[in-house]
Amino acid sequence: MKKLFLNSNFILALIIINAVTIFTGGFDLDPKTLFLINILDSTITVLFVIELIVKLTHFKFKQFFASSWNVFDLILIVISVPSLVVFIFNLNFADLGFLLMLRILRVFKTIRFFKFIPDIEDLMKGIGRALKTSVFVFIVFFLYIFIVGLFSFYLFRHASPEYFSDPLTALYSTFKIFTVDGWYVIPEEIASGNPAVPQFLIYFYFVFILLTGGVFGLSLVNSIFVEAMMSDNNDELEKKVDILNAKIDQLINKDL
Repeated sequence: MKKLFLNSNFILALIIINAVTIFTGGFDLDPKTLFLINILDSTITVLFVIELIVKLTHFKFKQFFASSWNVFDLILIVISVPSLVVFIFNLNFADLGFLLMLRILRVFKTIRFFKFIPDIEDLMKGIGRALKTSVFVFIVFFLYIFIVGLFSFYLFRHASPEYFSDPLTALYSTFKIFTVDGWYVIPEEIASGNPAVPQFLIYFYFVFILLTGGVFGLSLVNSIFVEAMMSDNNDELEKKVDILNAKIDQLINKDL
């Protein structure tokens, strides 16, 4: 049994089955089928708990916690245990509404699938490096959204209370415009019923913030983030090029 729970392929199969189980359980099924799905889900949770115990006894505490993936697995298993308790004791959601949230936490078990993605560690390092490099860009971009949103709030709070009724709603509406998807709905609603000149100014204003924030701003943030993620690969290529140049220089010097 110890070898089984230390087998990555077995754990991966459990994670996949569990993901399918949780997905299927979201449909409107008859009570018997739903009960069987819940039994399977709870059984897999028990197996994950056994896996955790096996790993703790096999690797010992110090070696176990030395691996970030083991700590990650531990957290995900622990937060999924309440859903097991809810099912076993058949706790009533109507009386204890917060237990519904505990039941939902079982979804987090499927996140463990990420650790089986090839080169996931390099990917995570790249994301971490990109976040560190891009943090000031994100701050500047947020400040731009904040300024534009606040300015738009004072401009259009009476003309369009649906989108600019308060500063927080205005910030969200501004971000929606920056995402480009359906950005034209807001300016068209505000401009409707106004004379030609105010309409032109309203359209011009929203086109301007769309271009500066939605097109140029998001593209800039995205390009800096991607470049930071790929910088490690670029560094390796530069090292290889430097080594190659050094070898070429050595060959040239020998010929001379």
